[in-house]
Amino acid sequence: MILFPAIDLKDGQCVRLKLGEMEQATVFNDDPAAQAAVFEAQGFTYLHIVDLNGAFAGKPVNGAAVEAILARVKMPVQLGGGIRDLATIESWLAKGIRRVILGTVAVRDPALVKEACKKFPGRVAVGIDAKGGKVAVEGWAESSTLGAIELAQRFEDAGVAAIIYTDIERDGILKGLNLPATAELARSTAIPVIASGGLASIEDVKALLLPEYGMLEGAITGRALYDGRIDPDEALALLRAKA
Repeated sequence: MILFPAIDLKDGQCVRLKLGEMEQATVFNDDPAAQAAVFEAQGFTYLHIVDLNGAFAGKPVNGAAVEAILARVKMPVQLGGGIRDLATIESWLAKGIRRVILGTVAVRDPALVKEACKKFPGRVAVGIDAKGGKVAVEGWAESSTLGAIELAQRFEDAGVAAIIYTDIERDGILKGLNLPATAELARSTAIPVIASGGLASIEDVKALLLPEYGMLEGAITGRALYDGRIDPDEALALLRAKA
């Protein structure tokens, strides 16, 4: 079970949004690379980054901040937001990103996802951001009629490294992870699933370790970590004890 600290990038700063609304951004650090270094020093082993501007623009926007993070830390990094073509995927992987996260393009162009998985085995994840069980795209600005489970099953044999499942209705507001829906998704596919959106306290971390959620690869933590609602030492010790 991996606990992924999240760095969401907006205008070169480390922020957290509420419910995916760009105007509801709280700045937590003007130096994302320094924040990444703090997470690494705390003992986290895998970093999750989202280029928020890129998700809306459809192309990388906070590239300088991402490169600064890569230069600062040794832990593996997964990156999503505005990655919509093979050239961008290849560029980020060449720069040191461990795996890219494809969201909107997974809905719009599933063939590209499958091609990327073949070309870069183990280095392509799919981000499924859902509201009411339906997938949202374009930085959550648009909803689709596609169900989260239906989308996941499209990539069952494609070689996707992981699915990051975000419950938009919980993201950034500390309501707690939607573990039942995440587990339902995980049971519907052989692809490893990571829970995202709403992790609020150490109780969420303890819940992740319950037998019924043991199939999950991990969870992403953002605002609760920045707000001090989760003690990194306690959370990581719980995970190590269950490893």
